Amino acid sequence: MILLEIDVGKNKVEKQEIDASGPLEAAITIHKKYETWRLDPLSPEAPIVFGMGPFVGGKLYGVHRLIFVFKSPQTKTLHVSALGGAAYKAMGMGAQAVAIRGRAEKPTAVFIANGQVEFAEVKPSDAYNLIKELYETRRDFFIQNDARALVVGPASWTTYNGAIVSVDIDVKKGEFRLGAEDFAARGGPGTALAQGHNVVAIVVGGPKKPLYEKVADAEAINQLFRQRLGKPYLDVLNEKTVKYRYDPKIGTGGTFGVNYPHYRDLLPLFGYKSIYMPKEERIKHADLVLELFWKPFQVEVFEKAKSWYNCGEPCPVVCKKVWRGKKVDYESFHAAGPFIGNYLFREAVPVIDEIDKLGLDAIEMGHVVAWLFDAVYTGLLKPEEVGLDDVPAFDPSSFDPVKDSRRNASLALILVRNFVNNSTDVLALVAKHGIRKAARELERRYADRVRERGVRFRDLAVYAAYGAEGYMTPNFYWAPGLVAPMYVLGRYWTNYNPTFMSPEDFAKTSYERAVAEALVDNAGICRFHRGWAEPVLKELYQLVGVRPPAALYREIAYYAKLSGAEPMPWESKRTRDLVSALAKELGSKEWRFEDYDDYYEWWIRFKEALDKLILA
Repeated sequence: MILLEIDVGKNKVEKQEIDASGPLEAAITIHKKYETWRLDPLSPEAPIVFGMGPFVGGKLYGVHRLIFVFKSPQTKTLHVSALGGAAYKAMGMGAQAVAIRGRAEKPTAVFIANGQVEFAEVKPSDAYNLIKELYETRRDFFIQNDARALVVGPASWTTYNGAIVSVDIDVKKGEFRLGAEDFAARGGPGTALAQGHNVVAIVVGGPKKPLYEKVADAEAINQLFRQRLGKPYLDVLNEKTVKYRYDPKIGTGGTFGVNYPHYRDLLPLFGYKSIYMPKEERIKHADLVLELFWKPFQVEVFEKAKSWYNCGEPCPVVCKKVWRGKKVDYESFHAAGPFIGNYLFREAVPVIDEIDKLGLDAIEMGHVVAWLFDAVYTGLLKPEEVGLDDVPAFDPSSFDPVKDSRRNASLALILVRNFVNNSTDVLALVAKHGIRKAARELERRYADRVRERGVRFRDLAVYAAYGAEGYMTPNFYWAPGLVAPMYVLGRYWTNYNPTFMSPEDFAKTSYERAVAEALVDNAGICRFHRGWAEPVLKELYQLVGVRPPAALYREIAYYAKLSGAEPMPWESKRTRDLVSALAKELGSKEWRFEDYDDYYEWWIRFKEALDKLILA
């Protein structure tokens, strides 16, 4: 594959051919070449690599994800983040992958099309305004190359938690395309790009054509699917993506539409405090969430109008559900909704708008807000120490779903802005280091409060630890696999079902899922399409004559070991309780978790079983 290595400090571009099957394999090659495990994640010599899979531009749908691979300022090891649809525009950039290295003297935008690279000084701005300004100042580039911008927001300059933001533009009208906005967010890729390389934006475009002719051969594709799955391609696609488009069995679709009625009382609420509630109480709260949070979306998006769109590539799944111009996904809205004690859908919208404009990872921001809310509620912090003038309502048992939701949403909006502005010493500490390291420092700083209240700062958060300082917060499911000792978390590279089993069995199912997800990412395929893609992925590589990748997850695990960022045992009581409470909920008899040694044994046995599978 062709890789463009761009040194933004020297305005130098090197075009090279490397032996890699996709962007993940290419990124591992580059990071090994520069031995970046030795480097700080924000070192200019630690490249951020992005690229596409080999199946773009043809008759396959959902194959146009742009994959970002970088040394994460949050986990301190390699992390992978994906941005939907953008490879549809990037396929004309003249390379399958790009590596950004060096540090620009001034905030810079990089324009890439047809193998040519240009540099321009750009003033940082909020993410949405920045995309508009790039279009207005370089309109000819956007029109000639049908280009798409990938930008960072203010959060990337002041926090560890910056996302890469992209909203597709109708280049003739200069208008944002509804639904075609997405974020490569988990792990802080925007922070790596901005603070590491002083890059504000990357604009990609060029002539659209398949990388390989065979992906444009509909008959060859249908023949492959008939031989492997007994049906033509579109029949399989429609069958496997029904959840994300529209499920007639429950009258809704998309992650937001499906997850709330599906998971109901297993939804994590109030920073995972819901795991301590009896089932009947969780059901009462789930009913309130369905009525106040899910139903307003359902009525407007499914009952009144089918405002369904795609991510910017021509895809029939139309998974993007849009409410009054705003794309609605489960993860982001849950972060600004029930997870922080807000059950009113409309109150979540301005919070998410602010998170998106500032260029934050919404999932991580939900964890930060919930953690700080809980710290203020329990008295570990005073409201003014995080720039608030009131105490959040953070007790599910006394929660008023209307009055307290409005209160919490209002406080969350203030807290998000204060976080990005580093407006207090406490918030500056959290914004620089993240929850794990900040919690330790706050325990030292406020040791008297910790002793008085009998709870540590870290015990109010849920996260998986990596090495001495790295960590990752889970996606919003009550699932032990999301905090298990896996080498990449924060996405779905694990068994993320609300289930429990022996550590050896859990490690096996998590490893299998992680390997499959890594292969899907390396192919640049949207995971909403994994149902049809995974069974035929090997044959698809054979169709285009590309060598299938091998040992991707092993390489990532080895990198983590070299970086000193291996998974570490659970530090937080609430993290441990997430595991044991679900084991109890599901009636586990073997694992009762009566003391720390039980948790440690389960964790160690999982880790040992995983490492054996990786080396097998």
